[in-house]
Order: sequence, then C-alpha cells, then structure tokens
Amino acid sequence: MMQWQADWGLRGRMGLTMVLLGLLYVGFIAALAVSGINLLGIVLILGLFSFGQFFFSDRLALRSMGARTVSEDEYPELHATVGRLAQQADLPKPEIAVADSQVPNAFATGRSQSNATVAVTTEIMRTLDQDELEGVLAHELAHVKNRDVMVMTIASFLSTIAFMIVRWGWLFSGGHGQGGRGGNQAPIWVAIVVSLVVWILSFVLIRALSRYREYSADRGGAIITGKPSALASALMKISGRMDRVPEDDLRDQAEMNAFFIIPISKGFVGRLFKTHPATEKRVERLREMEREIETA
Repeated sequence: MMQWQADWGLRGRMGLTMVLLGLLYVGFIAALAVSGINLLGIVLILGLFSFGQFFFSDRLALRSMGARTVSEDEYPELHATVGRLAQQADLPKPEIAVADSQVPNAFATGRSQSNATVAVTTEIMRTLDQDELEGVLAHELAHVKNRDVMVMTIASFLSTIAFMIVRWGWLFSGGHGQGGRGGNQAPIWVAIVVSLVVWILSFVLIRALSRYREYSADRGGAIITGKPSALASALMKISGRMDRVPEDDLRDQAEMNAFFIIPISKGFVGRLFKTHPATEKRVERLREMEREIETA
C-alpha cells in the first residue's frame, strides 16, 4: 500500500490561498474599525451562529439529504468496508448513513475525526462495483482525516460576516434615517462597499481552497486503498450518471455541493464558481498516481 505522503505542491497552493484569505480578512477588520461599526457585536452574534452550525453540521447535512444513520445489521457489508478503510487510514470508524436518492453521490461530515459521518446514496451503491465504492468511501475518509469541515468553516467565518454587512449594513447605522458618528452615513456605506469587495474576493478564494482540498482528498483516498484507478473509474461513472438524474432531484440537493464527491453543476450558475475541480483533471491526476505505483 502507498505511504501517506504530503503533496507539497498542493499544500503550497492551499497555504498560499489561506495566506491571501488571512491578509484579506486583516484588511477587512481594519476597514470596519475605521468605519466605526460595532464589530465585536457582529462577531459575537455570528460566532455563536457559526459555532452552532459547526457543532451540528453532521445532523444538518444528513437532514438536508434525507439520510439516516444505519446499523451494522441493516448494511453489514457497507459497515465492514468502512471499518476496514478507516483502520487503514488510522481513523476511528465513523457513523454510516444512507440516503434513498436517485443521485449517485457520497459525502462526509462532522466536526472532528472522532465525530464524523460518512453518507452514501442508494443509487451510488447500485452504480459502483466494490472497488469503485471503496475508492469513494476512502475519498470521504480522507476529508475526515484532513479535517476539511473545520478548515472550511474557519475559512468562511469572516466571509459570512462580510456578506451579512452587505445585506444588513444599514441596520448597523441605526436605521434608514441615521448614520454612525453624528448622523454621517459615509462610514457605514464605506464599510458596506469594502464588505462587498471582501465577500466577492473571499468567495473566489474559498472555492479555490475547496477545489484544492478535493484534490487532496482524491490523493488521500487513493493512498488508503492503493487503487487510484478505482476512484478514477468511480468519478467517471458518477459524472456520467448525473446527466440521467431528474432535474427536480438535482435542484433539491444542489445545496450540498460542497460536501458531495461529485458536485451538481448543471447550468451556467452551477458551473460559474465550482467547489470541485473538473472531473477530467481529477481523473488525470489519479492516473498519474497509478503510473507512479506501476513504476515503483
């Protein structure tokens, strides 16, 4: 089996993206301080909201997908496969959930390695063979190992604050008729404009970070199973099946894009700011890993 080695090029790009996000957020906080907005109050309110969302992320994700945790008696083979892969990844065995859905997909959620859930749809179990399913499950376990839910929650925190200021900024000035600092509305409008710029830039950077973390999970999943070609085959098969899924099902589940192994990206808007790299690029990287194994 392959060793869990870092892809330093990929880590470097993720690191640079997070540095850029950090610099953007430092400038954002400085601009809010100058504008006179009560930043502490906003941070406390949204901090409590984000903490609650993060703490209950697994339940929220499962509920939105209509998934339920299943016992070993119900799905013995699925439990055995996840347990074996978790052991190979040096992880505690996560909870396992199944969603009765025509969308062939899978996702992982949870705030920590010891409090995680791996979910699959009934359609993906019908679509993939055993090796391909193992590749997908290993990909999701790599997300758990990399603590991606926590990383993306932290990365998105100040972006969420920027969005709320853009949407509700006039409230922080005291209403329609009054501005901060003696009725002068200029500071609050400066803060709204700055927040809009920060939100747009952070939106782009966070999606770039999400794409890099998908590459990382692909690599981790291939290392866990030692079969990059199986995951590549699964990605192509799932991507091909998406075109046959009814539009209503795709719309119902599109909000889970950031969690899915293959995003729902039909239409212009879905493709404009992708949370995942193109399937073709992911498959090519996995094939490169397969060639490395064959020549090792």
